[in-house]
Amino acid sequence: MASRIIVSPPKLLKTLSHFTRPLNSSSSSSSIAVHLTDNSEPNIRRPPTATASSALNLDDSEKLFSSVPTTQLFRASANLHAAAIEPMVDFGTWLMKSKLMDVDVVRGAILGAIRHTFYEHFCAGEDAVSAVQTVRRLDHAGLRAMLTYAVEYAADNDSCDRNLDAFLHTVESSKSLPPSVSFVIVKITAICPKKLLERVSDLLRWQHKDPSFNLPWKLDTLPIFSDSSPTYHTLRKPEPLTPQEEHDLQLGHQRLQKICQKCVEANIRLTVDAEHSFVQPAIDYFTYSSAILYNRDDNPIIFGTIQCYLKDAKARLLLASKAADKMSVPMGFKLVRGAYMSSESKLASSLGFESPIHNGIDETHECYNDCASIMLEKIANGPGALVLATHNVESGRVAVAKAQDLGIGKVHQKLQFAQLYGMADVLSFSLRNAGFQVSKYMPFGPVEMVIPYLLRRAEENRGLLSASTLDRQLIRKELKRRLMAAVF
Repeated sequence: MASRIIVSPPKLLKTLSHFTRPLNSSSSSSSIAVHLTDNSEPNIRRPPTATASSALNLDDSEKLFSSVPTTQLFRASANLHAAAIEPMVDFGTWLMKSKLMDVDVVRGAILGAIRHTFYEHFCAGEDAVSAVQTVRRLDHAGLRAMLTYAVEYAADNDSCDRNLDAFLHTVESSKSLPPSVSFVIVKITAICPKKLLERVSDLLRWQHKDPSFNLPWKLDTLPIFSDSSPTYHTLRKPEPLTPQEEHDLQLGHQRLQKICQKCVEANIRLTVDAEHSFVQPAIDYFTYSSAILYNRDDNPIIFGTIQCYLKDAKARLLLASKAADKMSVPMGFKLVRGAYMSSESKLASSLGFESPIHNGIDETHECYNDCASIMLEKIANGPGALVLATHNVESGRVAVAKAQDLGIGKVHQKLQFAQLYGMADVLSFSLRNAGFQVSKYMPFGPVEMVIPYLLRRAEENRGLLSASTLDRQLIRKELKRRLMAAVF
């Protein structure tokens, strides 16, 4: 139990005055970090029971944060406000990418500072044991976990095998936690060498351009491309895979199938993360070929991810979904907006092509909401399942209204919402209170391994009008309310 700190009311009121500015009425993306990573079990109240007929309530801070101790709200507020200071984020990002990280003393100091701030804020722990403890505490707040070993890339088969062991251990650790763990997440780039995935993606693109192009190693799959999918990554006819590359590709399939089989035995669903467009065709190929093997009886175990900031997202979703229906494969999809906007646009521009990303944020919102609506109607009346991963309040409201109209609610195992751990907890708690299943995407692993993930989170939270604006405002409101209640 943390030691108690006594501060005089006048001094505490002065300290909190910075956190009590008026709320912004905007309904844009929201986030708040609520830590559940202390070593001791928090003394918290269970969230109120709700039904799916309840409307989303984003104003009642007392009800939203009923399961969160005040000390954790303070820590969350401090971390999110630090992330909103752009010069601090710029300096930290530069520091983590600089050669100073090669100096042992400096590296140790930097990693230590990261560990006790942003790492604890956005990550579940350094290993599976600590991650499981965090999941248990998250369960007290009425939320579930999408657990992922945070390694992102592998360069060779030895690295892939080590990562495979870590993913299998994650599934094994999660077996003791159902239904607290809703999904285990895997990155194909961690179990198949990235260079090989680039080669496979090139070959798949060329076959899309020229259907007569033979790929003797290709397994049954769902459609990977639409007519509008960009192919500028592959401007020349690629060479066939060498015998060694075909062998390594088979090893990649075997690794994913071992994870799938482990998930089937544990009855835990598996989601394959989406990544950069230059390897995404190979990732979809891995995902869909495994889904054909393992998704049975209206119980999709393998879920693919659709990035709705891409112009061809809706068309690809429709093609894959219809093909799955025709093959009697119950397909699960996770809808996200996307996390590689800057690099995707730069790559297209460098090759002289138009960006694959929607021209404006409103188009991305429209695409996301359209895809969500299509899939909600599908799962309400047929096979499949859906994860709506969004930090956008308006998308949450639209999806809730649609789900309620279709009769999809709390007991409906085909739908759940998801947000990143440490972000968008205002939306998470409001969806929970409305009676929907809500999960938090929770990476774990050594601090150094998670740095690429943390850099993306820092970029999303930077600035006073960042993704965390609404959450920072509401946490100030709740801290002030609790202070006033304690004093008066």
